[in-house]
Amino acid sequence: MREVDYILNHILDHYPNVSDINLTVGKPIQVEVDSQLTPVSFPTPIPCLTPFQTESFALQMIRKDRRAIRILLDEGSTDTSYGIEDRARFRVNIFSGRGNYSVVMRRLATHIPTVEELNLPPILNEIGMEKNGLVLVTGATGSGKSSTLAAVLQKVNETRAVHVVTLEDPIEFVYKHDQATFNQRELGADFDNFGNGLRAALRQAPKIILVGEMRDRATVEIALHAAETGHLVLSTLHTIDAGQTINRIVGMFDQAEERLIRLRLATMLRWVVSQRLLPKLGGGRVAAIEIMRQALRVQDTVVHGESEGKTFYEIIEAGVAQGMQTFDASIIEAYEKGLISEETAIAFASSRSVVFRGIDRIKNARGEQTTDLGTLSIDREYERRVKKSRP
Repeated sequence: MREVDYILNHILDHYPNVSDINLTVGKPIQVEVDSQLTPVSFPTPIPCLTPFQTESFALQMIRKDRRAIRILLDEGSTDTSYGIEDRARFRVNIFSGRGNYSVVMRRLATHIPTVEELNLPPILNEIGMEKNGLVLVTGATGSGKSSTLAAVLQKVNETRAVHVVTLEDPIEFVYKHDQATFNQRELGADFDNFGNGLRAALRQAPKIILVGEMRDRATVEIALHAAETGHLVLSTLHTIDAGQTINRIVGMFDQAEERLIRLRLATMLRWVVSQRLLPKLGGGRVAAIEIMRQALRVQDTVVHGESEGKTFYEIIEAGVAQGMQTFDASIIEAYEKGLISEETAIAFASSRSVVFRGIDRIKNARGEQTTDLGTLSIDREYERRVKKSRP
């Protein structure tokens, strides 16, 4: 373990902005900084990692976690976590390829961000004030879902004297007790799967339960039951927007159960917050956020499904007064603030026509040209003839 800690401390000393550490056979140890992989220099050079070195490092990460070893052997990859005292924590993925093991370590933030620090819509602070129900934060891997949930729970920690149980894979943010009391449990070390962990949580008297991910039908069913029995359940899904989120959950159940699950979901779903990370001008990334919250039109569409003139996009677009927001509105706002380019805005738009109109409106307000087309030659010819015909 001392060798591993030495390597990690050396990296943290020399690459303070490191986001990922990569150990792959045939390459030196590499770090990712600002989306670029860079080889790490050590006092004793390590030009190329051998299969023995990466496997030894992987085993140090797993330690004596028999579950992780079994999953690695059965499925070819496994997740775990690793920490260096109070200095840094990492989410670790170990996987095999061509008979060798590779290790990728994602550095986790030690500071728990607030909604304001993440530049998220302030209305998200209201999520933690809900008394019960289901809240889903969705998006692709690496889109910032965990950070958003951490910001919500940090607001709870500052304002509510409640018991919070988290079920995570792995634990990413470590909460210090403030107003709230936190019990954080890690998959593998503290419970064997999210379904069983969630069942146990119901006997632990929490007011709020964080479930790392809704991975299967059993977890969704228990989460809904927890919400129905007075708990606030927060979780994530790998879906791109509110509509796909509803369809994904409904699709986990048999067709005969669809009506019932839609009714339960319509009653208990409080918020769906979807995220996309966009390339930021000057480097870095900026989050585009879609927000859908409970409303009568939302409930009706969850029950009956989307139809012409009654899509989730249209409902969110019309729900601005209630704090709802489409991806396109978020993208247009980011463009107006100069955070993203016009090309990025168009590329990530849900409805390009909406974003085109928004960009044109902003350009008009700035006095900028909204089209590359000059005066058409046919117009110039017409103007010449009119002038010629005038007495």
